[in-house]
Amino acid sequence: MATWNVLHRIHADNWGEEAPRRWPNEAARISAVTEWVASRSEQVIALQEVSGDLLNSLRIALPDRTVPYFRYPRMPTPRRTAAELTEPAEYLVLILDKPARPLVAEAFPDDPGKGVLAVQTDELVAVATHLSGRGRTNGQLDRLAALTREHTDRPVVLLGDFNTGRDAVAQHLPDFTVAIPPEDAPPTRPRERAGRSRTIDHIVVRGARITEVGVEITGDRSDHNFVHAALALDPPPRI
Repeated sequence: MATWNVLHRIHADNWGEEAPRRWPNEAARISAVTEWVASRSEQVIALQEVSGDLLNSLRIALPDRTVPYFRYPRMPTPRRTAAELTEPAEYLVLILDKPARPLVAEAFPDDPGKGVLAVQTDELVAVATHLSGRGRTNGQLDRLAALTREHTDRPVVLLGDFNTGRDAVAQHLPDFTVAIPPEDAPPTRPRERAGRSRTIDHIVVRGARITEVGVEITGDRSDHNFVHAALALDPPPRI
């Protein structure tokens, strides 16, 4: 299992992130992100801040994978420079190694640019999510808790950028286990400014044991690192 916020180009430009300066050609950065994802062996990968251009690149590069996606109602708006994108819409994406049935694809009521994408495979329920933070975290975590209560017949895995630390996630999802990276792991969201959590991307599971957790530095491809975990699924409940 893995999660990665790949940094939408318009958000990168608007917030002055490093990636636009180091990758003046967005098509080249998209190729680098696509190559990284295509090289991974995880059975489930959740991606946040995916542009339409990157989504198209991933679907072409991964013809043998199932790639469900959700397009947010809000279109990212350039505020500093024109976007180098053919399709600037923003998506939440899952990449799976097997077929999946769609369950939920929705934006949070208080933020049309953040939301949830959930699917079901024959083994588990996979939920990709991106939360807003900044005062809206609690309500959005409660929505995730309500959504997952509907699925008790198999393991559930939440993967995403929660924009908050591990303790807040654990408090609102008490039936789940939050994966804890090793103490010497790099932050999931490197920051120079003090006072904000640097571990905000999480893998959260119910009905499974976490056997390994890691964070891999993605260089200047994104402002977030790649978080991955290995799971041992619990046997299904007897009826």
